[in-house]
This record gives sequence, structure tokens and C-alpha cells, in this order.
Amino acid sequence: MASPASTQGAHHILVASNRGPVTYEVHEDGSLRAKRGGGGLVSGLSAIGPDAGALWVCSALGDGDREAVRRGVAEDGVRMLDIDADVHADAYNGIANSVLWFVHHMLYQTPLEPVFDAEFRRQWASYEVYNRAFAEALATEAAQGAAVIVQDYHLTLVPGMLRALRPDLRIGHFSHTPWAPVDYFRMLPDDIAEQVLRGMLGADRLGFLTHRWADAFTACCDALVGGLGATRIGVHGLGADADFLRRRSHEADVADRMAALREQIGEGRRTIVRVDRTELSKNIVRGLLAYRQLLEDRPEWRERVVHVAFAYPSRQDLAVYRDYTAEVQRVATEINSRYGTPGWTPVVLHVKDDFARSLAAYRLADVALVNPIRDGMNLVAKEVPVVSDEGCVLVLSREAGAYEELGEDAVVVNPYDVVGTARALDAALAMPVGERAERTKRLAAAATALPPAQWFLEQLRELEG
Repeated sequence: MASPASTQGAHHILVASNRGPVTYEVHEDGSLRAKRGGGGLVSGLSAIGPDAGALWVCSALGDGDREAVRRGVAEDGVRMLDIDADVHADAYNGIANSVLWFVHHMLYQTPLEPVFDAEFRRQWASYEVYNRAFAEALATEAAQGAAVIVQDYHLTLVPGMLRALRPDLRIGHFSHTPWAPVDYFRMLPDDIAEQVLRGMLGADRLGFLTHRWADAFTACCDALVGGLGATRIGVHGLGADADFLRRRSHEADVADRMAALREQIGEGRRTIVRVDRTELSKNIVRGLLAYRQLLEDRPEWRERVVHVAFAYPSRQDLAVYRDYTAEVQRVATEINSRYGTPGWTPVVLHVKDDFARSLAAYRLADVALVNPIRDGMNLVAKEVPVVSDEGCVLVLSREAGAYEELGEDAVVVNPYDVVGTARALDAALAMPVGERAERTKRLAAAATALPPAQWFLEQLRELEG
């Protein structure tokens, strides 16, 4: 075991996550181009200022990133780890996205899966190696008594590993996903379930997006490892970045996308908008089926409403995601074939990621459909009310983390109930303008209560306090 003295670095605030704030591309001439990312963590770290001694430890995700590490190219305040590509693939796709994500989002078709066989154990060993690489890097880089905040299900073992290497550190972990209820979590092999929990309990403090997910974690600890021990639990409901969204949504490219969407929708029609990755938990197919049910049950809406559905491909290196993306496209095509007329396309489906177009749709939406099977938070539910021009009715799944804060002013649905969701869409479309505007105002206030920078700083204060 490394001693704190022999590994002490210079950084006082450290963040660890699979994906970092920058990615690199190799150009044909061999030069590297850096592309900066956004999001809550970027906002949070920028809020603490350049003199705070902060470092972001992340993984090299592609050939460009690995080449940057090999050449010694680095952004200020970022350390990128060149973990073996096969190890990373096993840890990221094999375990994090195909096991832990499925457990916490309760996605398994249990008659057939999961199967925790020898291949799973091989991939789990890679997940351990991947987590250890982060723990060792953090141990090397952290100053005496530094604060370290580890992010998400990719790195559940890091807090315990890091605690063994550097007992002087203040260690936090934040979960951006739901947490599975005890009975579902226990699908994991007993030793693996215990390893995950004890890994996270290496932290001084664990953060969750909602009380529901925090309570589920606590219940798992009570049932499997005898409780939380000295680890504290906190809830930080990540909010939308209102200033950024309002500024960005009024730039010229968004106005161009609004004009194009208006042309596709047609004059005088209402819009039901959804913006999602084609992630299995987002429930896009049932959303389309509910829209089809609306057109079937309430024919007066035909030619008067358009479903603008943005389903941006996600994790296409996994077959189950490719199949799901194809099913989304098939159902949309079927609805258009069955109900469409020469002057009306019932579903406008876009599958190419375009943030400006998403913001344009937010501004135009009469109804936003956010119906996940299960979601840690769902920032779309928070972003639409902030950006909406005329007020927008939020049709929201009770299984989204955002329900805890937004449920009172949304039209709430059971995500599995297609008929119920169709009725909710009908009620949302028929809602009086005044009520819609009042609800939107309250939704926007709740959605922005804890903006990203404050969300990060609040965790840091709690960890340091």
C-alpha cells in the first residue's frame, strides 16, 4: 500500500469521471484538435476559479485521446488516463453500460438475462483494473487532505480503493443514475453487490439526485452490508443552467432551426416535442405508441398536431441499442404511413444530434413528452420550461427523478401505460393558455433552483465541512 507521504501531489480539488471536459481528434496532417465539452461539472469547476488547484482525472476514450496522452498533450487542469482499450471496453460497455446501468434502470428481460457467467467475471476483473487506475492517479495527484469527488456508476469502486491508498483525503461520490431497489440490486452476484456497496462506502459522503435514489442505496446497504457505517448521504437535485439556456436559445442558428421546424410542422398546428438519446430507459417507443393511440382515440387532433421527436443515437456499438433505434424509426414510419396526408406528416423524426435544433423545439413546444421508464433526473424536463416561448405543458413520467421536484405542476403518467399517456397528451393539448403559462412559470422556478455551478459547490462545501 502506498503511503500518503510518498504519493502526495499538488491538487486540492479533484474530480474523476469516465468522460472528461475535452476530447481530441487526429487530423490528416497528424495534428491534434481539442474539443471542449459542457455540462454541470464543467460549470462547477469553472465556478471555483483557476487558482483553486483543481484537477479533472478522466479516461482517454478514443484514438485521438490516446494519441494526445502518448504525445504528452494536455489541457490545463486535466489528466487523461490511457487505460488499455480492451480493458476500457470491458469496463465501460461490458460492465458499466451492460450490467450496472441495466440494474439501476431495471431494464433486464429476466427470463433470459442477466447471465453472470465466466465472461462476466472476466469483464468484472477489467472493471476493477479500470477503477484501480483512477484510484492510483487520484492518490498520486491529490495534495494532503484534498477533496475528491468521484462521478457515477463507472467508478463505484474508486472511493474504497482511494481510501486505502490515501486515508487523509476527503472523498465524495455522486450518482447520476437511479439506484435499484434491494430486490433488483440483489440480482448481482452476492460478492459483486457487496463489492460495489463497500467500494462506494469508502467515501466520506455520497450524493444522489433525489431522496428516492438515496433511500434505495441506504436500503441496499442495510440489507447487504449492515448499514452505511460512517458514510454520510446527501441529495443534490441538479438543475438547469437558465442563463446559458436562455442566451443560447436566442442565437441565430436556433432561429434558423425554428424556421425550418415551423415549415415541417405546418401553419397553426400544435406540437408535442420530445428530445432524447435512443437510450433504452427513455421509453421512446411507448411514447410513439401513445401518440398513435391519441390519433386513434381522438381523431379531431389529426392534421392539427405534430409530434416532433428527436431520438439521437446512443451506444450504437451495443446491438440492443441498434435494435432499439431501428424500432423507433419503424414505429414513426408506421404512424406516418397510417395517418399521414399529403399536407400533414404526423411524426417529424430526427436522429442526428443537433443541439440548436433541440433548443428550437423547446421554444416551439406546446407539450413536452418526458416519459422514461426510469431516469436519475432527466434534464430535458427541466430545460423545456426554462426555454419555452409561449408556455409548455410537461407530460412527465413518475419514474423520472425530476418528478420529485416538478410533479406538482406536470401532467404525470405511468410510463408503461400507453392509453393513460395518450389521455395525458390529450389533456395537455387542451389545457387553457393561462393555466399552461402559470404551470410553466412554476416549473421553470423549480427546474433552476440548483444550477450546475451551485450543485457542484454545494457538494464541495458539504465534503469540506
